[in-house]
Amino acid sequence: MNTTENIVIIDLEATCWNGPIPQGQVNEIIEIGICILNTHTGEITKPKGILIKPERSEVSPFCTELTTITQELLDQEGISFEDACAIVREEYEGHYHTWASYGDYDRNMMQRQCKIRNMDYPLSQDHINVKQLFYETQDLRKKVGMKGALNILNIPLEGTHHRGVDDAKNIAKILDVILED
Repeated sequence: MNTTENIVIIDLEATCWNGPIPQGQVNEIIEIGICILNTHTGEITKPKGILIKPERSEVSPFCTELTTITQELLDQEGISFEDACAIVREEYEGHYHTWASYGDYDRNMMQRQCKIRNMDYPLSQDHINVKQLFYETQDLRKKVGMKGALNILNIPLEGTHHRGVDDAKNIAKILDVILED
């Protein structure tokens, strides 16, 4: 693993349904939760929830129940996926720093959506799967979700679970503990 002072932490929220994806719609990123973890001090800075207006799907009631994100919120405050990637690249230097997410879903989803839209990938290839790292360093029998990892570490869940910006900060706390050990 590349030891770097700042690690960009990302947690994505995407359109989702309770059941099959409705015809004509696709899973799309609707929030990029992002922050920076300083690996020397443990300080978490620049937390932001970048809301993205979906182009090929709509936010379902199930998705709103899970994330608290509504279609109306995205219509009013959401930006394009391209503009969101520009923020990741320019304000967070995501293409330059090691980055981390809880599991591989976020990495795969970002790669897929960039490829579908024929866009430059805004993140580096140096990725830390915090879920896998937690599993390996905690000597667990099976992998646990982010909430489970927080419980094991006795760290209270901060904010709203399944809101990207809050989950990114919680993931940063988990990674900080792992890196301290």
